Amino acid sequence: MSFVTGVGLTPYGKHEGSSSLDLMSKAAQLAIDDAGLKRADIDAILCGYSTVSPHIMLATVFAEHFGIRPSYAHAVQVGGATGLAMTMLAHQLVEAGVVRHVLVVAGENRLTGQSRDASIQALAQVGHPDYEVPLGPTIPAYYGLVASRYMHEYGVTEEDLAEFAVLMRAYACTHPGAQFREPITVADVMASKPVAMPLKLLDCCPVSDGGAAFVISRERTGGAGVKVRGCAQAHTHQHVTAAPALSELGAEISIARAKQAAGVAISDVRYAAVYDSFTITLAMLLEDLGLAGRGEAAARVRSGHFSRDGAMPLNTHGGLLSYGHCGVGGAMAHLVETHLQMTERAQSRQVRDASMALLHGDGGVLSSHVTMFLERVR
Repeated sequence: MSFVTGVGLTPYGKHEGSSSLDLMSKAAQLAIDDAGLKRADIDAILCGYSTVSPHIMLATVFAEHFGIRPSYAHAVQVGGATGLAMTMLAHQLVEAGVVRHVLVVAGENRLTGQSRDASIQALAQVGHPDYEVPLGPTIPAYYGLVASRYMHEYGVTEEDLAEFAVLMRAYACTHPGAQFREPITVADVMASKPVAMPLKLLDCCPVSDGGAAFVISRERTGGAGVKVRGCAQAHTHQHVTAAPALSELGAEISIARAKQAAGVAISDVRYAAVYDSFTITLAMLLEDLGLAGRGEAAARVRSGHFSRDGAMPLNTHGGLLSYGHCGVGGAMAHLVETHLQMTERAQSRQVRDASMALLHGDGGVLSSHVTMFLERVR
């Protein structure tokens, strides 16, 4: 058994003059304070990678910078799924009795500390070095290919995809830490600059500075407890050229394993936090996870199903698409928001019931998947 005992999140956007270590430190201190602990209580640290500071020993570099001497430390790298993968590992370390309190932390000054071209080049390396990278694709290009195929197979339109960007922006407008807080419409998304067709600028997450952290503990440290009920992973491929059919991607595998591990059904879930690097990512994952039928997720957005007062509130902080994306910390904001919802501290964003939450992270190009269920216990 393990509990998420504290969370910390910086605003996302521009943090001029802040390094990755600075942003990680700020988020880490917020999480430790939230858990009611001291730095000396932390006996393990799991750290996400950084493209801005690609140190081969980033976890111990951060521990030194932050002033702690953990008995267990390392960095984890599975793309956008890293945050939940670290949480799963922390859960298992705590459950096995190896450590008591694990600090999970990530952050980057990716917006102000890295040029656009350097960022594009670094991220493009998820592609195959012989068969993909030499052709010059970017991450949006990879997802554009996936989107084109998905739209062809399931009758999804560009306007359908735009609905997800509009929903995430509507949520971000209510969060003071979000990078983008101006409302947008489907027409705005459709009129935005083409990036990698059918994906346009507002179909894509921004590049951000920011940091996120949380503490995973053997025992609860405060009032209402947020327990890790069960989790699982699936890794079907690395490169798009080796990807299985759209109906056989890893999200379906990891959700099945996680449901079995947690002993829950989708009908038990009251809140969802799902990776949304692009509108197509969110649409596909919602359907793969069983939160909507094939090709039907956009219709559920239009009907209010995923709104704050709907049956399945989703990414109420604004997600990667509008709260922002600072690398590993980007998806970790989903878990921070989930914790705030489950402990009834989400202020104006608070949903009616977040007693059981489903979280899902995606790394690479729908390559690595981590699914997790969190449960509120009184």
